[in-house]
Amino acid sequence: MATEEKLEIKKAGGPEALTHFIRGLWEENAIFRQMLGMCPVLAVTAQMKPALTMGVATTFVLVCSNTVVSLMRKLLTGHLRILMFTLTIATFVTIADLLLQAFLPEMSEKLGPYVPLIIVNCLIIGRAEACGSRKPVVTSFFDALGMGMGFTFGLLVLATVRELLADGSLFGAMVLPDAYVGQGFNWNVMKLPAGAFLTLGILLGLSNYFFRKK
Repeated sequence: MATEEKLEIKKAGGPEALTHFIRGLWEENAIFRQMLGMCPVLAVTAQMKPALTMGVATTFVLVCSNTVVSLMRKLLTGHLRILMFTLTIATFVTIADLLLQAFLPEMSEKLGPYVPLIIVNCLIIGRAEACGSRKPVVTSFFDALGMGMGFTFGLLVLATVRELLADGSLFGAMVLPDAYVGQGFNWNVMKLPAGAFLTLGILLGLSNYFFRKK
C-alpha cells in the first residue's frame, strides 16, 4: 500500500501535473473552450480592475478547494461527495469575500454579489469532481492553478477589449488619444450587457477559427 502511494505521488509530480496545468491555460480554457462560469464573465469585464480581482479570487478558491478535496478524496463516499465539495468551496469563497471587504472595500462593493456566487461556479465544482476527487494533491493543485490562470486570462482579454473601446483606457489609465473620447468615438455599448455578449461572441468565433486551423 505504501509503495502504491509513493508511485502515485511520484507520477503526480511529473508530466501529469504539468499536462493538467498546460491544458487549463488554453486547451481546456474555461471561457473560450468550455464556456463555464459565464455569469462573472459577462458581468465584471467592463473594466480590467474588477476582471482581474474576480480572476484572482476565483483562482484562489479553485486552488484551495481542489487541494483540500484531493487530500480527503479517499474518505469521500458517493452520497456525501457533492455536499463536501460545496462546503469546501463555500469556506474558501467566504475567506476570499472577507479579505476583499477588509483590504479592497471599494472593489468588493463594485463586484457585489458576484464574489459569493463563486460558490456555484460550475468551473470550480467541475474541477473538484473531475480532478480533485480522483487525482493526487500535486496534480490537483496544478490543475486548479492552470484552470484559474486560464479563466483569469479570459476575463482580462474580454475586459481589455471592452474597456479600450468604451473608455479608451486600460486599468483606468488613458491609452488612446483624448480625441477618441472627446469626439464621441468611444463605444458606450461596450459598458452594457450587449457589449459583453458581442465581445464574447467575436472572441469565441476567433478562438474557434484559429484552434481548428491549427
